[in-house]
Amino acid sequence: MSKRKLTRQQAWRIEKIQGERTRRADKRDALVEQSLASGALGPERHGLVTAHFGTQVEVESVPGQRVRCHLRANLEGLVTGDQVVWCAGEPTGVIVAQGERHSVLCRPDPYGKLKPVAANIDQIVVVIAPLPEPHAMLIDRYLVAAETVNIEPVILLNKTDLLAADPKLRQQLDELLAIYPTLGYRILHTSSKRGGLEELHAALRERTSVFVGQSGVGKSSLVNALLPDVALRVGALSESTSKGTHTTTTAQLFHLPSGGSLIDSPGIREFGLWHMSREQVEQGFREFRPLLGSCKFRDCRHVHEPGCAILGGLASGAISEKRMDSYRRIVASLEAG
Repeated sequence: MSKRKLTRQQAWRIEKIQGERTRRADKRDALVEQSLASGALGPERHGLVTAHFGTQVEVESVPGQRVRCHLRANLEGLVTGDQVVWCAGEPTGVIVAQGERHSVLCRPDPYGKLKPVAANIDQIVVVIAPLPEPHAMLIDRYLVAAETVNIEPVILLNKTDLLAADPKLRQQLDELLAIYPTLGYRILHTSSKRGGLEELHAALRERTSVFVGQSGVGKSSLVNALLPDVALRVGALSESTSKGTHTTTTAQLFHLPSGGSLIDSPGIREFGLWHMSREQVEQGFREFRPLLGSCKFRDCRHVHEPGCAILGGLASGAISEKRMDSYRRIVASLEAG
């Protein structure tokens, strides 16, 4: 289907709207620079971005006190978790500088460009649940992505109360998750409805963590259980699809009473936060790393090439069939995209 051609009047209206937006942005930036030059703003101080709202961010400088701030024109891409330098203003402060990041979590925007969504994270908690049904490739995508950005991943099986009356479902999940402890991944078990969050509290203590996973696995319910005063909206599973409904619209940072911080990020049904090359995917599989570089051919794709070290690892049992299948599916999805 060909694109609909705009009329002259429609094109003029779009151009007018864009021009007005540009003028408003220029005016705002000019006022900020004028305030900085005249000393109308307060002294510079360090802060932490705790939420992002369009052209403004929420900044915490003193524990428990958060203020809205504008961004200077040269500061784009600030996200929750960023360390910043800011000046107080009336009624809105101004971000004047951004600190260095030790990690950043990104996802592609509608145009395929990587867009940061959270920064300075120590731990990615991959939340899964009996429903919506988890799959090995979905889990492995998160793990590979975490390995790629050097952020420690932890697998969290939520809604364990659903397993009590369904031994078959419990067995399926046990079989699905059996491989990960052998690779050094930690698995936690929780149920926000029945309590038992002590293990999760301990894992989150003194770290900045982010929950990721399909919509409907209970990320917001877990945050509510960890932080009852936050009261995030919780979406029920769709009766027709058994998939979750989106309830979180922006990444927000919360401090935990037991220590540490938690960034709650928008839920997604299918993992698509990172664009990776085949080489990055290979490095993201822990069991592949000792074998990489040992294949007979430098451009080996680990399909059917003679002398392939990865296929040799598969044959010897060093690499499981399920993980190899995940690798192939992930690479195929990258190549298809």
